[in-house]
Amino acid sequence: MLVRQRAVALYFIDQLSLRAGNEKGRDTADTVGCCSLRVQHITLDAEKDGKRWVVSFDFPGKDSIRYQNSMPVDRLVFRNLENFMRDKRPRERLFDRLSTTILNQYLDNLYRGLTAKVFRTFNASKTLEKHLDLLTRKCIEHFLDNMNLDEKIRAYHQANKEVAIMCNHRRAVPRGFARSMENLKSKISDKTTQIREMKREVTAARKSTKKEYDDKRRRLSRLEEQLTKLKQEAHDKEENKHISLGTSRLNYLDPRISIAWCKKWDVPIDRIFNQNERSKFEWAETAVPSFKY
Repeated sequence: MLVRQRAVALYFIDQLSLRAGNEKGRDTADTVGCCSLRVQHITLDAEKDGKRWVVSFDFPGKDSIRYQNSMPVDRLVFRNLENFMRDKRPRERLFDRLSTTILNQYLDNLYRGLTAKVFRTFNASKTLEKHLDLLTRKCIEHFLDNMNLDEKIRAYHQANKEVAIMCNHRRAVPRGFARSMENLKSKISDKTTQIREMKREVTAARKSTKKEYDDKRRRLSRLEEQLTKLKQEAHDKEENKHISLGTSRLNYLDPRISIAWCKKWDVPIDRIFNQNERSKFEWAETAVPSFKY
């Protein structure tokens, strides 16, 4: 039974990048990892939304952040889970023969230094690399090779977001978020007014000299670019208010992936890592643009 529970736990740790989970003291918040899952934390459906052998998770993860996810699994995994849950009450442990210590000892015997967390960091880094390549190339196709620095940075943050979602790196809405959004909305409103006025000036300038007309059109174009940037900033801020991008970027991702991407696409490294962060990752700055994780 231990071998089967260990196999299924590792399956989930690898497929979903779940934390292994540690034993908790009596006064510690009731947070859960893979090894400490209880029967009440999963639901089994032989068929759901057109998929077979679906497992649904709902439990409080690290920092009491709720984890919810569903995935179709191999039939053998599904049958084993049915067996693990049989004759157990909701609050009983799913993997009652397994602990994080037992799991990591097994992994260390396979390869010295291998732990359950290595699966999580490996999957996070591979996900970043995959989405960085995909999103950057999509942007290049969209902008016909004229992608500017802000668009490249946005592609990076979107790839980082995919990792944060996978790892369930969520947070409470930051203090001051509402005020920050109000300031952005005010800037958007002011910029919209400026554009409306500039359009009138462009129309009036048609009767003036070509130089003045072209100057007004250039100013209008700059204002429209600034408005687009402000709207994008507001959209991203709203979408990411519950997501902690820094946790994965600094603690889970191999920095060589980010640095190689910066070199490949002519992005200043300081736009991804500040000076303090760069001092921690000096060893990674030798990564070449063609580096692959």
